[in-house]
Amino acid sequence: MPELDERIKRALVEYVNAVNEADLNRSPEALAQVGDEAHRWRLQRRTRAIRRRDAVSSSRPRRGEIRARVLRWNAGEKEAFVDLQLRIARACGTGEAVYAEERIERERIRLVPFGGEWRLDRAEPLGDERSSAALLGTGAEGAFGPGDEWPVAPSVPFIPTRDGYAAWQGTASGGVQAAPWANPYGGSPARSGPYDREAAVAYAESWWDKANPAYELFEVNCTNYVSQCLFAGGAPMNYTGKRESGWWYHGLSGGQERWSYSWAVANSLQHFLSQPRPAGLRALRVERPEQLSPGDVICYDWDGNGQFRHNTIVTATDGDGMPLVNANTVPSRHRYWDYRDSYAWTENTRYRFYHVEAIF
Repeated sequence: MPELDERIKRALVEYVNAVNEADLNRSPEALAQVGDEAHRWRLQRRTRAIRRRDAVSSSRPRRGEIRARVLRWNAGEKEAFVDLQLRIARACGTGEAVYAEERIERERIRLVPFGGEWRLDRAEPLGDERSSAALLGTGAEGAFGPGDEWPVAPSVPFIPTRDGYAAWQGTASGGVQAAPWANPYGGSPARSGPYDREAAVAYAESWWDKANPAYELFEVNCTNYVSQCLFAGGAPMNYTGKRESGWWYHGLSGGQERWSYSWAVANSLQHFLSQPRPAGLRALRVERPEQLSPGDVICYDWDGNGQFRHNTIVTATDGDGMPLVNANTVPSRHRYWDYRDSYAWTENTRYRFYHVEAIF
């Protein structure tokens, strides 16, 4: 691939510097030179929302950087397109309570020539937390409704084992065949034991910025990731073989990956956690974020309409005792729980907080 034009590089550097300054200093004015009006509005809205949070939180950034990486590009005489990855790292908090926050955003940038230089004309976030690949509804048990997102992913010929590593089963033709998933502990699902929060958090820390090849990777991957974390913490699968019930991941079968809606769809996992059950994965809904512990789950309804589009797992707390979360889709580590720094956040955003109870 030929080298990217230096004038395009300069335009990208100016843009990234403006975003970094606005985020660090909570300064919407730093974004005045962003040429795309719609994207400038998104950035400024996000900056103002975080600035309002700062009035009641000590988790403000003290220092940080954005590392930009060009993933792919295409340039002609009249326009250029660049897929840009921004790896954002911040040191937040005060005194001994400083913590490291990271997230990885991707954007598609369109640039146009102007006065012998190139300037940003349009910027679109790729894979933000509101995005969904398609819409589908079954209405079954209320687990998958008209507002749910349908994850789309390539087929991945791996089988997850209990410890999260890939297991292979050879066939006569040399291919890979998935064994049917049942309760991974065998026998009764009423196995008793504590939820291993440290194991769930350790898994979340290991896989926040990359995909575990033992599982299918979805375009909208937040709930698949949280389910993997819960499973790593010892939550037993409830295998029913029906997509609309239970909480399970089957693996490759008949050339297709199989999983329950509750494993991979945000609204369906929220519904599953909300339901009482005598055994298996159980969670208690609490009212305030500070009631959560590492290993617990937060669900996000961006529009306040009862449709939950995003899930995260708590992995730490800040100096105020507020949750810090890990997530996928936009890979995030130790991100402040309220997600005001997300393009998906609105003034109507509502949350549900689930404390995972002993299992079972």
